[in-house]
Amino acid sequence: MSNRSVSGANRRAQPRTPRSAEAKQRQQDILQIAMDTFAARGYNNASLQEIADRAGLTQAGVLHYFRTKAQLLTSVLELRDASDIEQLGTERPRGLAFLRHLVDTVSRNAEREGIVRLYAVLSAESVTEGHPAQDFFRTRYEGLRAMVTEALKEACELGEIPDDTAVEDTANAIIAVMDGLQVQWLLAPDRVNMAASTDRAITGLLAGLTAR
Repeated sequence: MSNRSVSGANRRAQPRTPRSAEAKQRQQDILQIAMDTFAARGYNNASLQEIADRAGLTQAGVLHYFRTKAQLLTSVLELRDASDIEQLGTERPRGLAFLRHLVDTVSRNAEREGIVRLYAVLSAESVTEGHPAQDFFRTRYEGLRAMVTEALKEACELGEIPDDTAVEDTANAIIAVMDGLQVQWLLAPDRVNMAASTDRAITGLLAGLTAR
C-alpha cells in the first residue's frame, strides 16, 4: 500500500472534527457517556442505541461524530490514556523515582472509579478473539513494560538496586500487582487501599532484590 493510501486510510479511521463549539461539546459528551457505558457493561454488551439514548441522540447522530462503535471505543481509550500522559508530564522520573510516581498514579486513580473500571473491564475483555481494543491494550502493556523496565535499568545504574536484577521479570510483577489491586478495589473499595498496597508490594519486592 502506498503512503498516500495509508494516509487516506488513517483519515477515514479518525473521528470527524466538529466545527462549532456546540458540536465539540456534544462530541465530548458522547465520549463521556460511552466511557461510563463501556465501563459498566463492557464493549460487547453496550449498544450504540443505549449510548445514543443517554446522549439524547439517534444512532445516526452518534455515528455522525464517530463512524463506528469500534472507533468510539478507540476514542474513549485514547481519552483515558491522555489523562495519564498529562499527569506524567514532559519528562518522567528516573530510576526508583518512577516507581514512586506509579504509586502516586494509583493514589489518583482511587478518585477516578469510572476510569479504573473502564480499564479493568476492557483490558480483560480484550483478550477475547477479535476484540477491537486488543491492539490498544497489547501496545499499552508493551509500552508500560518498557517504561518500568527502563526505570529499573536506571535504578541499577544509579546503584539503587543490584546490577544483576532481572528487570523485565520485576517489571511484569509490578504491573501485575497494580492491575490485580484495581480489580480487588473495584469489588471492595472499603477493604482495599490501592496506593498503600501497591507501595508495600513494590517496597517488599525491591527489598528482596537488595537482600540477595
